[in-house]
Amino acid sequence: MNTMQEIEDEIVEDFNLFDGWEEKYQYIIELGQKLPALDVKYKVDEYKIKGCQSSVWLHGEEREGKLFFMADSDSTFVKGEIALLINVLSGQPADEILNAKLEFIDKIGLRQHIAVTRANGLSSMIKQMKTYAFAASNHSKQI
Repeated sequence: MNTMQEIEDEIVEDFNLFDGWEEKYQYIIELGQKLPALDVKYKVDEYKIKGCQSSVWLHGEEREGKLFFMADSDSTFVKGEIALLINVLSGQPADEILNAKLEFIDKIGLRQHIAVTRANGLSSMIKQMKTYAFAASNHSKQI
């Protein structure tokens, strides 16, 4: 398993291969299309991320000291955004997720090329993933 930094570096390298933002936008959509289907039992309000213009459902579970995420969205682009976050954060220890700076987002130009409402949604997705990590981190410290 690669470290978060290695995964972020790979994402930045991948995005540097594209000439313009249109190609990057299409690549993000393709990443979303590759996300495994989210079980319908998680497509309920309990798992819906607040603060996103589109509907986004996120489920996280802890296994062997690491947090794994699954998600879906009714927007193809937003599904790609959450796929990027899952690529970096899923399978990592909770404490590392909590401390993740996710610098790749600015390095690939994502935040500057999306509307303010989408940027707010992206922040909400990150916040929710870190909330899962916080809960998992506190749970493991209580044991």
